[in-house]
Amino acid sequence: MDPLDAEAIRVPGAEVRVLGRCASTNALLLAEPLARPVLLAADEQTAGRGRRGRRWHSPRGYGALFSLGLALERPVRELGGLSIVAGVAAVRALRALGAQQVALKWPNDLMLGEAKLGGILAQTRARGHGSAAVIGIGINQRRAPGLAARLRRGVASLQDCLAPLPARNDVIGAVARAVLAALRDFDAAGFEPFRGDWDALHAHAGRRLRVRLADGRVLAGVAAGLAADGALQLRTRGGLRTVRNGRVLAARQA
Repeated sequence: MDPLDAEAIRVPGAEVRVLGRCASTNALLLAEPLARPVLLAADEQTAGRGRRGRRWHSPRGYGALFSLGLALERPVRELGGLSIVAGVAAVRALRALGAQQVALKWPNDLMLGEAKLGGILAQTRARGHGSAAVIGIGINQRRAPGLAARLRRGVASLQDCLAPLPARNDVIGAVARAVLAALRDFDAAGFEPFRGDWDALHAHAGRRLRVRLADGRVLAGVAAGLAADGALQLRTRGGLRTVRNGRVLAARQA
């Protein structure tokens, strides 16, 4: 077992807490006033989830699971690209640890090749004239037996690309420091400075995608970067389309 230790998760400027087991670290932080940044890590989450209510699967001790909550000056209506910003920061941190192949899949997945390494869930609420934001991040630290078969999709872990494997405390600390710095930059300068970085880290840049829209329809087109609010842009036969709520089903060379 790779034990979590609040003192070993070094994130200057944030209060760090560790739980053995909880329902959802995001839910706990969303209920707090967040007078200062708070990082909450857990060995296991029984009700952790991803976008659109999907459950996040990670057996006890196998994942780097945490949420980072903080107050922002920007109102909720200006936070549409928050998960994109967090994703850029997370990939930068993981690459700095040596995981050079890690990339991003729109809108909030961390990828290793065609397999999912982790996910990000950004949630917000109004707070005075600004907002409170909670960024939940789950990264597969070690290979969980049978997980790929249960989920029926490719699953990757840091164990697949890093040797020696860093401690979870170090992974959580490195990613959280990068995300906290990026969120502060976003609060000051907005989303635009992150668009080019996201394009450079996009696992499917320039590829032909099939995207399932919120209403169930499937849209096909070539990935053409992001809109100003973080939405995915596709170059289709009918022109440039913007997707704000959807899921990438497949990607191939254009």
